[in-house]
Amino acid sequence: MSDIAILKEMIKETATVALEERQEGKRLKYSVTLEEKDIYSVTIDGMPKYDEVIIIKADTFVAPRDIFNGSKGECKRADFVIITDTDKEKIILCIEMKKTKGEKKAIIKQLTGAQCFVAYCKEIGKAFWHKQNFLDTYKYSFVSIGHISLDKKKTRPERSTDTHNSPDLMLRINYSHPLQFNHLI
Repeated sequence: MSDIAILKEMIKETATVALEERQEGKRLKYSVTLEEKDIYSVTIDGMPKYDEVIIIKADTFVAPRDIFNGSKGECKRADFVIITDTDKEKIILCIEMKKTKGEKKAIIKQLTGAQCFVAYCKEIGKAFWHKQNFLDTYKYSFVSIGHISLDKKKTRPERSTDTHNSPDLMLRINYSHPLQFNHLI
């Protein structure tokens, strides 16, 4: 069983976002629309096929405030986690969306919380699905999408970096409609 199939069995459908499919010529193209509290949304085109991806609404997971104090941000999570397993790459993409630019320190805590959520899922897969290498070979990418309420324009990275493999090195972009998945990883 693939890691994606295990995740789809593990995560409730109500905590996921469905792919949208459209025909372009002879090929099917996939996209996803990420919505935040019915206030704003972001569309990502060029998504992998259904059996190669799961899109999780990470902030659906109730913050563990009954256990943790939250003084360091340990109860925060980013909005979405997209996990893909294609022939070319295995990616865990953590996404935080902001109507405005957002404070970098707060976004780092949210992205870190999403990474911790994935680590929890990873341990669940190993312990309960008995797959000892579950999600071990995946690479992380972290993205903050801001200024969602602005007029649609070309995507512009805030700072140029080839790697955004940790929350403090996140790719910060202004929203354009639509974004391309391969530009986020």
